[in-house]
Amino acid sequence: MSDSVTPATREYVLYLRKSKGRAGIARQRRECHAYCERIGGRIVAEFVDTDRTAFVKVGSGPSRRDQYQAMLDTLHADERSFPLGVMAWHADRLHRDPSEAETFMAVCVAGNHFVETARSGSYDLTTPTGRKRFRNDVVDAAYEVDHSIERIESMKNEAAKEGRWLGGRRPFGYEADGVTVRPVEALELKWASEAILSGMSLHAVVRDWNARGIKTSTGAVWRTRSVRNVLIRMRNAGIMEHREEEVGPAQWPAIVEETTWRALCALLRDPERRTSPGPERRWLLSGIAECGLCEAEGAPSYLRAGSAGAGGRDGRSTVAAYRCGRDEAIKHVVRNAIHLDKYVSALAVEWLAQPGAVDAFTVHSDGGAARERTIEREALRIQEQEAGEMFAAREMTRSQLAATNREIAARRAALDQADASAARVTALAPFRNGDPAEVWEGLDLDRRRTVISEIMRVIVLPAGKGRPEGWTPEYGKEWGYFDPNAINIIWRVQ
Repeated sequence: MSDSVTPATREYVLYLRKSKGRAGIARQRRECHAYCERIGGRIVAEFVDTDRTAFVKVGSGPSRRDQYQAMLDTLHADERSFPLGVMAWHADRLHRDPSEAETFMAVCVAGNHFVETARSGSYDLTTPTGRKRFRNDVVDAAYEVDHSIERIESMKNEAAKEGRWLGGRRPFGYEADGVTVRPVEALELKWASEAILSGMSLHAVVRDWNARGIKTSTGAVWRTRSVRNVLIRMRNAGIMEHREEEVGPAQWPAIVEETTWRALCALLRDPERRTSPGPERRWLLSGIAECGLCEAEGAPSYLRAGSAGAGGRDGRSTVAAYRCGRDEAIKHVVRNAIHLDKYVSALAVEWLAQPGAVDAFTVHSDGGAARERTIEREALRIQEQEAGEMFAAREMTRSQLAATNREIAARRAALDQADASAARVTALAPFRNGDPAEVWEGLDLDRRRTVISEIMRVIVLPAGKGRPEGWTPEYGKEWGYFDPNAINIIWRVQ
């Protein structure tokens, strides 16, 4: 401390806090400095917490305020003969939780730290009166927030029951009122939902949207997580959500049909779904085509893409090839990847062009099953709500409530599985109203792979060396020594 500071000049640490953003921090600082100057003090350090609340819900842990904790550490370490004081704009900037306030008072009493505020007065916490006043002000601050939360929650619950939008950031697909559909974004949501159900990956959607300049509602670029989150929102299907629970129909129109949305959610939430991006797929049949020898031995394995050839030795070049993925040393089957992909693609297009082929996999009508599942979900929601009310009225025991909730959860899981099964047929939907060859050319690799997986099994058998039976020079120019007789196709006709 400077020798020019007299014993009557108290030095203060200034604590400033704002729950949301920094707006208001400058005003707090300005008024505290002016007040400190009026009482003849001096501020020597400042601690600022932004986007941090001092309120603590009943049963929750302490508030997370890094700068507040740093201020306490400074007070603990203070060894000057004329102890530091604490300056704040109001007592509620320091505390809104009575239990945390007790710790603060203990620190101030132990170190004889006086508390001054620009709006709520002075607190000498070494006296019973000072501690009582501080406690009362903290309790009042806690009540103010608690009661405000109660009012807001009541309003939100009422709005949720009526299906009204609860406000907030503009949702993608809708205007700022949260109700009016924004047509351009709505079309993108429909397209992405159907594309993923037909085999496209989330990463492919991200690449497509960003490449075409489609932005989030805040103008940011898309990430995999943000695309997933926007596609599984309940609001897309016209369903009201409150506290991550379905509470009934919303007042805004749906963008995606509920059955499509539920199928998409079941697909994206499937724990067995591959979520790690890993290397981007380059070949149609990697992980799809099966090794014929392994299949005959009852130990199925899939082919993986690699290379074959001498790598430039003896004038031979390296070519892309599929190999049995069971054991590299076994070398069960090796097949030219370009030729096999082209051959299987041609078979798929030829088969899909047959009259009735797509219809064999595509369900035109589910006999109202999807609608029945929607009605049952609403019944389950009402049953769950009634069970909670019965438990609150002591008309049901805790074990009975738990058993009821388990039954409801099990039935919901079964409905989700039914939605996922119903979604499988959409992979072939693009082929219902277009030329199969043109549709195939327009699909990305992810969706082509999904189509192949849906309609056939590709089993690659060992092929003899040299030219296959019936080989001609013309054939060799396009296919080399590729032998179609060493490929076994099993159609998955329902």
